[in-house]
Amino acid sequence: MASFTLLSSFSSAKKNTLISSFSSSSSLYRTSLALKRTRPPNSVINCEINEPVNEKPTVPIINDVILPTFLQAKCLENAVNRDNTKLNPKLKLFSGTANPSLSEEIAWNMGHELEKITIKRFADGEIYIQLQESVRGCDVFLIQPTCPPANENLMELLVMIDACRRASAKNITAVIPYFGYARADRKASLSATQNRQSIAAKLVGNVITEAGADRVIACDLHSGQSMGYFDIPVDHLQCQPVITDYLASKKISSNDLVVVSPDVGGVARARAFAKKLDAPLAIVDKRRQEHNLAEVMNLIGDVKGKVAVMVDDIIDTAGTICKGAELLHEEGAREIYACCTHGVFSPPAIELLSSGLFEEVITTNTIPVMDRHYFPQLTVLSVANLLGETIWRVHGDRSVSSIFQ
Repeated sequence: MASFTLLSSFSSAKKNTLISSFSSSSSLYRTSLALKRTRPPNSVINCEINEPVNEKPTVPIINDVILPTFLQAKCLENAVNRDNTKLNPKLKLFSGTANPSLSEEIAWNMGHELEKITIKRFADGEIYIQLQESVRGCDVFLIQPTCPPANENLMELLVMIDACRRASAKNITAVIPYFGYARADRKASLSATQNRQSIAAKLVGNVITEAGADRVIACDLHSGQSMGYFDIPVDHLQCQPVITDYLASKKISSNDLVVVSPDVGGVARARAFAKKLDAPLAIVDKRRQEHNLAEVMNLIGDVKGKVAVMVDDIIDTAGTICKGAELLHEEGAREIYACCTHGVFSPPAIELLSSGLFEEVITTNTIPVMDRHYFPQLTVLSVANLLGETIWRVHGDRSVSSIFQ
């Protein structure tokens, strides 16, 4: 089987050497997170953090250290006091194999270290997990998004939770930056045939609860109602400030800006985004008049001569957002930016997004961006500081909502 070795600019030996600033042209220096694959003789997957090597960055990541000084202060103005690992022996951070680079960066932001864990996959695909640290009576946080391959990563999370429960952990929090089954949150109502389907979001919520989790931390769920599918507390984090802070660094006048929802279902999300940027709102209305006929696209709002910022929570195949961008160009938009929290980028997303429709495609690292998914217009923002701050507040029984006030 494959062995994954993470090359991260946030390793413990290099923590004090990361220096970032703006260049004379106001471009951002970016850190690199690359993934290298090797094949060991045994049939296991090992996850380990190694020293960075001198390689050309392949997937740029923009984190809080790299943002302008005034934005750094804004991000940290409500931060709680942060102690180190030795002063917090009851706080334990573990990472799965879904997004180890994000886990390492979260730990680095917290001034903490990831605990040792053995994760193996046998020849038949079964998952074996053993904690290498005692967690008895500890507050344990398991960082594992259920990104593709969703079923593999979900099962790995469940086995991690079970291992912590059987090791007598006091509290187990599943940190799920991307909740992969959130879109299956209701039954379709178009026909009787389409009604006969599962609500997988509720099923996954039940399974995570029954496995032994005491709390869930998730980023930008597809719909707020998904929180009700868990019978345990859910801290729902909005990654909107991470993206709006980055857009603020571009210093685009609010008179030239318009926020666009690519469909009617995302209007509430886009409205909140527009309020933060003090910009007007536009909506792409997509309708299918009859079966076997092309969709009719209508635009509600004015984008002529303006910089349009299209906002969505997930970009999967990119069909919806690209069709909306084509309509905005026809209506006279000067530039178009695509923003999302979760960049799934299933085929043919990369081909569509890199076709020249967008000035920039902005996403976050809730899902790891592989080398094959990188294209010049792509910008990846880090949510590590937001998740690290949330973990500190949950551990210290402090308010999480005050982060966004």
